[in-house]
Amino acid sequence: QLQLVESGGGLVQPGGSLRLSCAASGFTLDYYAIGWFRQAPGKEREGVSCISSSDGSTDYADSVKGRFTISRDNAKNTVYLQMNSLKPEDTAVYYCAADELSAWGLLPLYDHWGQGTQVTVSS
Repeated sequence: QLQLVESGGGLVQPGGSLRLSCAASGFTLDYYAIGWFRQAPGKEREGVSCISSSDGSTDYADSVKGRFTISRDNAKNTVYLQMNSLKPEDTAVYYCAADELSAWGLLPLYDHWGQGTQVTVSS
């Protein structure tokens, strides 16, 4: 059974850092494109970052460029989202998603989704 499990969320002060992990089971992540998304209360789910399965190319939402970094460790079957210089507006539930196609980019059209991890940025 294909499963994605996010971890690493929590409460952090503005300017702080967190590293989110997305661990896969039941399939090999390196054959899938992976996206990170977030959803704040009352807002639509938005794409944060993605990494392709083919050449490892990445993309970021303008709001996180220069602060967030996506990476994958195929040996651990895990994708990470390093988040630095966090702001209160980064507060949301963060989801990772996987798809065999590298076509969706930052669009929330991926086939497989995790349950999410809460990130709260507050002093």
